[in-house]
Amino acid sequence: MIDSKLPESATPSRLLSPRMPLSCVVGRISAVAEYTRQRRFEHSWAALDSGMSLDPPFRHHGFRKLLYRRCLTLAGAVMLLGGCTVGPNYVRPAATPQMPATYKEASGWKIAQPGGAAITGEWWRVFNDPALNDLEQQVDVSNQNLLAAEAAFRQASAAIQAARAAAYPTVSVGASATRNRQPGTDNTPSQTYSTYTLPADFSWEIDLWGRVRRNVEASTAAAQASAADLALLRLSTQAQLAQTYFQLRMQDAQQVLLDATVSNYKKTLEMTRNLYAAGVDSSSDVLLAETLLKTTQAQAIDLGVLRAQLEHAIATLIGKPASSYRLPASPLVEMLPSIPLGIPSDLLERRPDIAMAERQMAAENAQIGVAEAAWYPTITLSASGGFESSSLSHWLTWPSRFWSVGPSVSETLYDGGLRKSQSSQARAAFDAGVANYRQTVLAAFQDVEDNLAALRILESEAKVEDEAVRTSRQSVVVAENQYKAGTVSYLNVLTAQTAELGNERTAISLRGNRMMDSVLLIKALGGGWDASVLKDVK
Repeated sequence: MIDSKLPESATPSRLLSPRMPLSCVVGRISAVAEYTRQRRFEHSWAALDSGMSLDPPFRHHGFRKLLYRRCLTLAGAVMLLGGCTVGPNYVRPAATPQMPATYKEASGWKIAQPGGAAITGEWWRVFNDPALNDLEQQVDVSNQNLLAAEAAFRQASAAIQAARAAAYPTVSVGASATRNRQPGTDNTPSQTYSTYTLPADFSWEIDLWGRVRRNVEASTAAAQASAADLALLRLSTQAQLAQTYFQLRMQDAQQVLLDATVSNYKKTLEMTRNLYAAGVDSSSDVLLAETLLKTTQAQAIDLGVLRAQLEHAIATLIGKPASSYRLPASPLVEMLPSIPLGIPSDLLERRPDIAMAERQMAAENAQIGVAEAAWYPTITLSASGGFESSSLSHWLTWPSRFWSVGPSVSETLYDGGLRKSQSSQARAAFDAGVANYRQTVLAAFQDVEDNLAALRILESEAKVEDEAVRTSRQSVVVAENQYKAGTVSYLNVLTAQTAELGNERTAISLRGNRMMDSVLLIKALGGGWDASVLKDVK
């Protein structure tokens, strides 16, 4: 039987709370209004409960109409109240008090030509290096850190369905067969009997206040944050690989330079020995030439340590054992790409770390609603039914059926401030999320400006260093000619050769640093990633 009476506690002051959202207020007013319209049928329900006979018109038509209207009323009230969702709806806060219109350090930056190569997901292709392209393709497939992050994302995605499951009823079925013995007394003998049961249970907690919906919202935002974290790790790993690769190529270029220098120094040493044998030069000049040669040879050998370590690092990044991986030597070829900058506000959608912080903030906002829902009653619809008999032959017969159905309402009256504390914690977590989000945005702006400044300054430095290389080469030629003519000592040659080698090595380092900073700038701009892909995570 459906009980149409509202509980005594359902007074206007209890039904309409100042903490209640507007949709909940409308739903409750509608439910109360429908309850009032049904008051005229109370005497009929009372007569039915007491076993009194009803007039034929009511019994055949009015009763069915009443039952139909009451079912619609209950269903409508559940639907209206089910639309209530407590807690604040998420609104993305402002990233900064004032969004800059342009990048400060972009002054003099070469703007990418219209129709030129835009930064895409495979951003490393802008360097036009086939070896780098091949290595980058292996990162997604074999890097173990990425595989672990991808598994964590799948785990977060599965949690969305787990949260959604709470909105649906739970139905369970079981069967049991037991043998029982009841002890006898002085007047009655003991009895032994069997019990066969086949019950089915139904339970459904109605999500009136949006606790489940807020949990789904939080789980979805957390999964989207996990997807952004995976994209961030992928971009960081790809950028780390590209930087390591260019640094290794820089070592290869240094190796070529030092090997060529050692060859030239051997010729110079042979010349000093010939002059010494002819009595033109002194033994000290021979020793100086030999010292310079051995020092340069030691520097060439020392390069092997760092190159081996860089090669091992590349092997680990692409998921291969360092012991079995080799990357053939090839000097660095400087090919700086034209990188489209966009405007600073684009970073909010391009950077995975910003998207991750924003989605974490959205999840924390939803948790406020979960905490707020604990202040409201929990309404559960439950039912059970099945068959029970002491005889196996009569177990599944119609007379052996049993059933029960009815709602239950529970409300926490006192919890020692637990719910208040949980609400305060949720709001504080959201405030922390807002601060973390804004700090991430500020750090992103700094990241772009740092790399723009580095590239601009390194370009100027490289131009000056190229001039230094050119003049130092001329100085070596002049010093060697003067030394052969006997007008200067070998010390002048040694000084000129040392300066030339230093400038050559510095120029190679500058070229490598410019390539690596280009990688960092692309990473700072998001590497062609876009936050719109997170909408697919549901």
